[in-house]
Amino acid sequence: MDLSMKWINEYVDLCDIDIKQFCHGMTMSGSKVEGFTAEGENISNVVVGKILSKGPHENADALFVCQVEVGKDAPIQIVTNAKNVKEGDIVPVALDGAVLPEGKIKKGKLRGVESFGMFCGLETLGLTINDFPYADPDGVFVIEEECEIGQDIHDALGLNDTSVEFEITSNRPDCLSVTGLAREAAATFGKSLNIKTPAFNGIDGDINEMLKVDINNSESCKRYCAGIVKNVKIEPSPRWLRERLRASNIRPINNFVDITNYVMLEYGQPMHAFDLRYVKDSHIIVRNAENGEKITTLDGVERELSSEMLVIADSEKPVAVAGVMGGEYSGIMDDTTTVVFESAYFEPVQVRRTAKKLGLRSDASARYEKGVDPYGSMTCLMRAFELVEMLGAGEVVKTVIDRDCFENKELKTVDFSADWINNFLGTEISEADMVKYLNALDFKVENGKVISPSFRIDIEYKADVAEEIARIYGYNNIPSTQFKGVAEAEYTPEQKFERVIENTMTALGCYEISTFSFISPKFFDKISLPADSKLRNTETITNPLGEDTSIMRTTILPSMLEVLATNFNNRNSAVKFFEIGKEYLPTAPDKLPLEPLRVAVGMYGDDIDFYDIKGIADKLLETVRIFDCDYVRANDSDAFDEKCAFHPGRSAVITKDGKAIGIIGEIHPDVAENYGIDVKIYAAKFNVPEMLELAEADVNYKPLPKFPASTRDLSLICDDKLPAGTIEKTIKNAAGKLLEKVTLFDVYKGQQIEEGKKSISYSISMRSHEGTLTDEQADSVMKKVLKALGEIGAELRM
Repeated sequence: MDLSMKWINEYVDLCDIDIKQFCHGMTMSGSKVEGFTAEGENISNVVVGKILSKGPHENADALFVCQVEVGKDAPIQIVTNAKNVKEGDIVPVALDGAVLPEGKIKKGKLRGVESFGMFCGLETLGLTINDFPYADPDGVFVIEEECEIGQDIHDALGLNDTSVEFEITSNRPDCLSVTGLAREAAATFGKSLNIKTPAFNGIDGDINEMLKVDINNSESCKRYCAGIVKNVKIEPSPRWLRERLRASNIRPINNFVDITNYVMLEYGQPMHAFDLRYVKDSHIIVRNAENGEKITTLDGVERELSSEMLVIADSEKPVAVAGVMGGEYSGIMDDTTTVVFESAYFEPVQVRRTAKKLGLRSDASARYEKGVDPYGSMTCLMRAFELVEMLGAGEVVKTVIDRDCFENKELKTVDFSADWINNFLGTEISEADMVKYLNALDFKVENGKVISPSFRIDIEYKADVAEEIARIYGYNNIPSTQFKGVAEAEYTPEQKFERVIENTMTALGCYEISTFSFISPKFFDKISLPADSKLRNTETITNPLGEDTSIMRTTILPSMLEVLATNFNNRNSAVKFFEIGKEYLPTAPDKLPLEPLRVAVGMYGDDIDFYDIKGIADKLLETVRIFDCDYVRANDSDAFDEKCAFHPGRSAVITKDGKAIGIIGEIHPDVAENYGIDVKIYAAKFNVPEMLELAEADVNYKPLPKFPASTRDLSLICDDKLPAGTIEKTIKNAAGKLLEKVTLFDVYKGQQIEEGKKSISYSISMRSHEGTLTDEQADSVMKKVLKALGEIGAELRM
């Protein structure tokens, strides 16, 4: 639903409400706004101009040179090829620097003659011939409106409205109208609503002598109102009406068609106008179609009808599909003299089924199938007649036909209890305020009952009334309360820790996987697990699905390798996965196993190496606040039996304070071959309980440094077997408090380096928080570092 802000202001004064405030307020009170568009927002520096003279171009026969008055001190010169303009014409002028939908206008020379602007046509301004029927669609727009020279084109042509797009839910068809949204706006912003009852004068005459209406299916058509307009004048609608239709995304056609569309937008009630000449015997019959009966609708398509479809027919043939679309000859022609207006209530389900079966959706069917005001048909007919007289479009016959088949016209009521509503909402709203909110929405409260207006077809229960009060009171004003019967709960430290791991691994580019906790005993052989490994002691499932799922896993690593193998076999060239899952470690025959939580990581790809898996481990440990970990060769540790699955020289166990918390590295080539993978695989496993125990709970913040750092580089020669982690730890211990950061930036083996040795280089950053570090202080630290390194066999490379 597109709403014209100029139109809604007729019913509720919103001039002091900013458009963004309006959109936010309406959304918060239940009428969701998708967005808003200001007409002509992509047009600027275009004004009304008057052509003072038009002469030939000295260098081009097809061009003309015009002097144009634009409200400035002197006329400007414009070169144009337009043939439909002449001296004295009023035209839109895009000045130098103007912005149009097609781009920016700049002054320049055309065949040697300067031009300081451009004349605009309808299309240039984003308009069509429907907006200004008198205009030349292919030439410059010659304005016939009352306007001033130099006036901004937005004001001169009415391009100053704002359209707000609403997403109306299916239970609120009353908001598919300007008056419905005006009612909502008035209640939302505490404004007065001004909707007048339509009235017309009419001429004497008995409509029953001119038209007959019969309803053969009163279940599908509960009410049918009809009226006649004689001596009609078919012409374009006035500009104000065309502007409102344009802002509502409806194309103006002629005054009578526009009146039906206008009333539909205003009240949400679709209407139709028939040319009485094409209603055989002046007899309208609302009936079901016959099987195989055909009608050509207004869109020019012949459609075959079936017996469950409701049609508006004359004594010979269908002239319209009820609630969906009129027939080809039911529309208004240029030579129409007598018009029949139809305003009816058609049963929603029947309209939807018909529209769906015919594959024909229209603005009318969209409203009918949601449900229109059952008692609003006559009001809308009166409004159409009022507009006819306002536009001077014809003579309205005073009498009307009203075939009303509603048996029960009582308005729906719901019990009203302020205490129940407050208890339901968790609020303390006074009864007086509740009544005020309901009255603003046209509800009445009498004798302990809420009386729903006829257009509110969605009100059935007390909760519906509570919702109306809540949304006008303001959802943001309702205090947050605990659900009754639900204990206050929050994440446990273990759950919080798990979520930190999950978010960190995702941020590091890994996709999470989930595998079964039960595996095959053969998995242990595939990872080359020793026969005497304690991990082969497993819990056996009593009634397994098969051998492949017969035991509970004691290590999560095979599950990860199976997923890597599946992706490799499906030709995924590079993957990074992680899983947070449990292992099941037997304790005693009659007791349940331990179920420690583990994190498994697996990856492969052309650009992935050991440093990628180590980098992930470092970042994970840093994020969960586990610092100063040690990396030791996997073969030098007995903490993980899974070390047999890793390459002996390219794997490491991670420890902290003597506790093993993880193992990382390259998977052994034989194990990779067991899984049918012929590329290098890298994996890791982390023990979550141990990580949680070692993680630092408190976060200590340090002020930003005030003094510069001093950086020294060290290139060392050491045994190839000496771990880089040992060297780094030695540097940190020796450097003391002045050390800020140690960064490994090079490892070299080869020429000029003795066999069995390696060159390893570090960047050492030092900083004092008490003052600028002197060379003497930095040299003193470096001496201590070199002395400590010498004790572990690392000497300065000369």
